[in-house]
Formats: sequence, structure tokens, C-alpha cells
Amino acid sequence: MWLVLGVCSALLLGFYDVAKKVSLRANAVIPVLFLSVACSSLLLLPFLVLSRETAFFQNSLFFVPSVNLQAHFLIFIKSLLVLSSWLCGYFAMKNLPITLVSPINATRPMWTLMGALIIFGEQLAVYQWVGTLIALVSFLSFSFVGKKEGVSFVHNKWIWCIVAATLLGAASGLYDKYLLRSVNHMAVQVYYTFYQCILMAIVVGCLWFPQRKKSTPFVWRWSILLISLLLVSSDFFYFYALSLPDSLISVLSTVRRSGVVVPFIYGAVVFHDKNIVLKSICLLGVLIGMLFLFFNGV
Repeated sequence: MWLVLGVCSALLLGFYDVAKKVSLRANAVIPVLFLSVACSSLLLLPFLVLSRETAFFQNSLFFVPSVNLQAHFLIFIKSLLVLSSWLCGYFAMKNLPITLVSPINATRPMWTLMGALIIFGEQLAVYQWVGTLIALVSFLSFSFVGKKEGVSFVHNKWIWCIVAATLLGAASGLYDKYLLRSVNHMAVQVYYTFYQCILMAIVVGCLWFPQRKKSTPFVWRWSILLISLLLVSSDFFYFYALSLPDSLISVLSTVRRSGVVVPFIYGAVVFHDKNIVLKSICLLGVLIGMLFLFFNGV
């Protein structure tokens, strides 16, 4: 059951990356991120209201229970991690080819595993070491492809942004393993989205709005709403799968990143990104590495 939920989350996450790229092309990053989070909050608000005021969602997967102050603090930390990752990732997505950004972000399960090794003292099996090595070599191979497009992995700030987004996302995945042991999955999804909306409103008011005339102008696109729909749906499947007692974070994080195939194909066919053959080889290496991690987890 949880594996099927993970596959659904992966496909939705792939289309989510496409919606981000479409929304961010020649557009201001901060208001796009704020509005996507605000739309997500509006989509989730009825679940909270109906859970509080009626018995409509009682004893269902969509019920949002009340949580104590400690749980709210833990969820707020989750919001900070995810929002930091998204800010870095959105800027990278705007300024780099999607066929570079998405595969690099797909190496997140490898960093999650390494974090589990260091933080939780987990032991990696032979298959996991092999998968990690293959994924790491493939990740480094993208630097060679990037140079052919004039993108330096050392000196390009947007590359550092996607690397930071990937590492912060991996940290968030590790945190999920701890958080969802004690807090309901719907409470996490609803409240961490609300907290993100509040934080982004502060960022917009303090950083973007005063300088808006000096930066890229903002243009509303309906794909921004699509970002919210796809993300809320993907997160629901992921959080619910992770809350099931027999689920494995290493397998789920790996399966979820397999959705990278969707934006990669879109970038090749629609955006006509360069060096698709070389990028395909690197992406294949990432997917093979993830496959080793996946089968070992199963």
C-alpha cells in the first residue's frame, strides 16, 4: 500500500517540477513561491475548518486533529527547512535548465541515506553503498555536462542553490522520519503549509515588495495554482505513506524522486534543452543508483 502511494507521489512531484519551471520563466521568484504556498493554504483550509466545526472528516484520512504546543514547534521547524529548500530550488529552477536541476535534485535520497548513517547511526548494506557510489558519480558527471553549456559547478551561484536545496530537502526527509512518529500526517501537512505562508508573507513584505520595481516583474500564471494542486496531492500521498507503520523512509524517498523522468522529458521535448544524450546517461546513472537503494530497502 505505502509503495503505491509513493509512486503516486512521485508522478505528481514530476509534474510539479514542470509547473514550477513554466511559472518561473521570466517571472519574479519570491511572489511565485508566496502565491503557490498561499494557494496551498487555501486548498487545505477547508480540511481544518471541517475537522474543527463538524464531524465530516471524523475517523477519515483527511481529519486534522488538534496538536499541542510542542508539536506546533516541531512542525514550524519543518516549515523552515522546507521553505529554505524551496527558496534555493526556485531560484535554481528559474536560472538553470530543468534537465540539470531535476536530476541533481533527484540525488536527494542518497544524501538522506548518508544523513541517516551519520545522524541515526544506521548501517548501509553493500547494495546501498553501490547505489550511493553510482549516484554520486552520476551527480558529479553533471558538472561535465554543465561545463559544455557554460555552467560551472564551482562558480555558478545557481548550481550552489540547487545543491543547497537538495541538501536541505534531504535534511527535511530525515526530520520527517522523526516528526511523523509523534504527529498526525494531516496535521503536519496543514500546519506546515500555513506556517510557510506566514513566513513567505514576511519575506514578500520585507524583501521583494520594496524592491519590486528594480527586479524582474511579477506576472500571474495559472500554472502557479497548478503548483499548489500538484504539491498538496503529492505531499498527502507521501505523508500518509510515511505514517504507515511498515513504510521505509529510504525506499519512499527513492521512489518519490523517480518522478524526475517527467520534467526531464518535458525539458527535452518542449524546452529543447541541450546535450540531452549526455544528460540522459547521467540521469540513467542516478536512476540506477536509486534502484540499488530501492531494492535493498525492499
